[in-house]
Amino acid sequence: MNGVAPSRRISAVSPPAAGAQGEDGPLALTAQQALWLELNQFYIREAWLLDERKLKQWLDLFTDDVLYFMPRRKNVPRRELHRELTPLGDLAILEEDKRYLEMRVARLETGMAWAEDPPSRTRHLIGNLEARRLEDGEVEARTAFLVYRSHLETDHQLLSGCREDRLRKVDGAWKVRRRMIVLDANVLLDKNLSVFL
Repeated sequence: MNGVAPSRRISAVSPPAAGAQGEDGPLALTAQQALWLELNQFYIREAWLLDERKLKQWLDLFTDDVLYFMPRRKNVPRRELHRELTPLGDLAILEEDKRYLEMRVARLETGMAWAEDPPSRTRHLIGNLEARRLEDGEVEARTAFLVYRSHLETDHQLLSGCREDRLRKVDGAWKVRRRMIVLDANVLLDKNLSVFL
């Protein structure tokens, strides 16, 4: 085994090629493949909303009770890997609810957020989607990301990491109920973290 507890393992399934044919005609998607396609489309749409600065529409992708959490990452010996990420309630980079996310977006739109005027140009690349449906009907999904940010003439940064989401359907549409963002770097050398991941 690779050290991942079976209860935490998420299976990644790629869909069959478009127009794939079986002996009896077109191949049907399994439920897992259909879920993968649906969530892949969800995450691609989210990336475009962020890169096109459609932040109010981006906020609609979250439930009203969302937790948007980015723990700090620490360098620890192998025997203490359980302490690598700070838990909820400890000092975190971000620990926000829907109201706080709305306040951040509203502040950016005032023109008074000097670190983002003129606004940053971003490119969110999302991949390596794994997803599994839970017994309560929600979905646990994990994605990897690369986010490139360019600001003014010479200010730029590249952020990488993964996101662990819990999603639920609300009025027929997927929404993120909880997001944990884990950066690969444990020290942010940038002036600010004013973009969303």
